[in-house]
Amino acid sequence: MSASNSKIKKLAGYIKKNPRDSFSKFALALEFMKEEQFNKARILFEDIEQDDAGYDGVYYHLGKLYEMYGRQEDALSTYKKGVKIAANNKHKRNVSELKEALAELEIEMQN
Repeated sequence: MSASNSKIKKLAGYIKKNPRDSFSKFALALEFMKEEQFNKARILFEDIEQDDAGYDGVYYHLGKLYEMYGRQEDALSTYKKGVKIAANNKHKRNVSELKEALAELEIEMQN
């Protein structure tokens, strides 16, 4: 079993015990991203956004996945929502990353 498969199984076990564990869902989604299982990652990120909207780390990754799927409007609104929530949480780094992603997307959409 690969190290990634082992991590995936371990994280899935944590989530099974505590389905509202946003940290484990986020970590599992990142593992799925590494494995290029983007749809599974998207589902987990969307679940976090719905159940734990204050978990501001999710918005950057979810926005990037929406961009990858050609869902630019969804990405745009996700980044904007994330900027507000991260600013509210005083997470300056996340605010900065989200604003940068938002600006890049807005430029891309204008071209």
